[in-house]
Amino acid sequence: MEVLKRVEESDTLGLEKEIILVDDGSTDGTKNVLKNFENQYKVIYHLKNQGKGEALKTGFQKASGDIILIQDADLENHPKEYPNLLKPILEGEADVVYGSRHLVKKKCPLRYYRYYLGNKITNWLLNIFCGSNLTDFWTGYKVFKAPVIKNINLESNRFDIEAEITVKLLKLGYKILEVPIDYFPRSITEGKKIRTKDGLVAIWKILKYRLGR
Repeated sequence: MEVLKRVEESDTLGLEKEIILVDDGSTDGTKNVLKNFENQYKVIYHLKNQGKGEALKTGFQKASGDIILIQDADLENHPKEYPNLLKPILEGEADVVYGSRHLVKKKCPLRYYRYYLGNKITNWLLNIFCGSNLTDFWTGYKVFKAPVIKNINLESNRFDIEAEITVKLLKLGYKILEVPIDYFPRSITEGKKIRTKDGLVAIWKILKYRLGR
């Protein structure tokens, strides 16, 4: 798998890697491929597809390291970014780092403009309600000191997990430091799964977790 090759070759600034693979009930043959890696990594299988949120929660529970970095398998984000993501935590500048796609000036292709606009609108709403100034809470590249994310009770099971994590971190007073990352977007035909309804659910979760107890 190309993503595993890139993760293995990535620079983690001297940190030892603990690679955890979560198969979220795949039906495309991924499970059979992952069986070849069971002696090298921690591999967890969900019996049925439950969504990105459930996959992340499983990974968080199984992680034993001091820092947790999320890596999606879709290759939209490249592990060459790891040093920039890890450096602020290692230097004591932050407990949480997000890799922002919007801190890099890059023209958005027309076919991705719907995603871009939805991202901007939901980010704006989150900042209004949370008093923050984030540019990309949807980012797939989130890095945490392990105790920070492990001590948060997470409920969401789909893409709305991104909003829940961010709102709860901000409510607890954590500073989220954003660093610029490059991004290689996929289209729906190439396997992109997020839809308009996920944005609407995220807006509901922003309100729920910001205004609720």
